[in-house]
Amino acid sequence: MGIEELKLFLRIDGNDEDLLIQSLQSAAEEFMLNAGVYKNYDKFLYILSIKMLVGHWYENRSALGKADKLSFSLDSIILQLKYTQIEV
Repeated sequence: MGIEELKLFLRIDGNDEDLLIQSLQSAAEEFMLNAGVYKNYDKFLYILSIKMLVGHWYENRSALGKADKLSFSLDSIILQLKYTQIEV
């Protein structure tokens, strides 16, 4: 997924935050891999999970995050992706 797609999702204009967004995307991909989900940008749920994580982390930069709203949706997406992925 390109940075422009993430910036559109986050409603960000300009390039001032590009480095931060790219690092959040890398962290989100690593998070999903650690959750047992392989990187697969062909799956819309995978794309959504990356956008959700990046968006959440972008909006909540403090040490004490508000992950309760994100948790349920993300857990459901991770579970679905894990059961539908093909072993590599």
